[in-house]
Amino acid sequence: MKRVLFSIVAIAMAVQGFAQTGYVPTKENIAAREEFRDAKFGIFIHWGLYSMLASGEWTMTNRDIDYREYAKLADAFYPHRFDASQWVEAFKAAGAGYVCFTSRHHEGFSMWDSDCTDYDIVDATPFGRDVVGELAEACHREGLRLHLYYSHIDWYRPDCPRGRTGLGTGRPTPEGDWPAYYAFMNAQLTELLTRYGKIGAIWFDGVWDQDGNPSFDWQLSEQYELIHRLQPACLIGNNHHMKPFDGEDIQIFERDLPGENTAGLSGQQIVSLPLETCQTMNGMWGYKNTDLDYKSSRTLIRYLVSAAGRNANLLLNIGPQPDGALPDKALERLREMGEWLSRYGETIYGTRGGIVSPRPWGVTTQKGDKLYVHILSLDDDALYLPLGERKVKAARLFDDGKAVSFHRERGGVLLRVGKVPDVTDYIVELTLE
Repeated sequence: MKRVLFSIVAIAMAVQGFAQTGYVPTKENIAAREEFRDAKFGIFIHWGLYSMLASGEWTMTNRDIDYREYAKLADAFYPHRFDASQWVEAFKAAGAGYVCFTSRHHEGFSMWDSDCTDYDIVDATPFGRDVVGELAEACHREGLRLHLYYSHIDWYRPDCPRGRTGLGTGRPTPEGDWPAYYAFMNAQLTELLTRYGKIGAIWFDGVWDQDGNPSFDWQLSEQYELIHRLQPACLIGNNHHMKPFDGEDIQIFERDLPGENTAGLSGQQIVSLPLETCQTMNGMWGYKNTDLDYKSSRTLIRYLVSAAGRNANLLLNIGPQPDGALPDKALERLREMGEWLSRYGETIYGTRGGIVSPRPWGVTTQKGDKLYVHILSLDDDALYLPLGERKVKAARLFDDGKAVSFHRERGGVLLRVGKVPDVTDYIVELTLE
């Protein structure tokens, strides 16, 4: 076994004595939050050994695969088509401002050269390359922020306390060893935050695994303190489907826009933190070769617009193939979204949710004195906007600059938009007094 660096473990253990109650973000952190809000669009990457089984990232627990048999996948994992530069170029051309990569998913396999375990992509596979390192280099070079997903649960390690998933993987000592596992996680987080330059965010997942054990203490405040101490500007998000805990910098919504709960995971109260909704291109997070039912670019763009109108970012997922290439359909969607954003990005990037809240017809975004009215569905030839006391100086179509007729109504303004064509997003730009 690879020897764990004692200095890293010492840091991880020492931080347990410092709880982050009453968290006050630093100036760097506040600035990073605003940069995050401005970005509006990020790419989520779910990639690990599970891609080889081509049936999604939960295959190990869904099929009750023995952890020793599952680990044999590493012997054949050789993603020869992986090219971090090509990935990042495609993401940048799509208009994304950041990338969130699964450094370690619930399967327990680390996608970087970790000193804490041999069960990683450098030591356990014939590929032998540090994927996180290569992706970090490419992101830093191209100006995209790198966020790292990290799972709080592990279906492989015997010392991980058992929750409601991963119970059929044949691991010994079912009671787990929380102090050892906690030290392992913090040591790995220390590696990620000290080896790969500036990390934009740590994106946690898995707290929900202990739903049946409400007394379980994940010691998140100490872990959050470690992260903020190592990189004060690094944002913390946790996909626990609850109101954010103290020490978190981002509020996450899974498969739903803030304020909606069609997937049953996002009924939590919305707070004033930066918001992010994560969504899949098809039906899965990890690669599944039978799932070719990709959402249209029109649907994805409208989801992005709807998120921006709710003051949220869209984190759009791709599950790379086992050979390291991005699926053709995913690349096609990225190209189409990039083309749209190159033309209409001004109405999305750097905006905040507009003064007119989301309506059945669409949303508004706002930047300074510009209010962008995103009409996604309208049967009438006029649109009333409840602007309160705000007055409109000018109205025009964003596409061609043609003036839009409007007149003041009680409590707002009535736009005479005429017949709205069947387009992805019909945008009217208002200049407010």
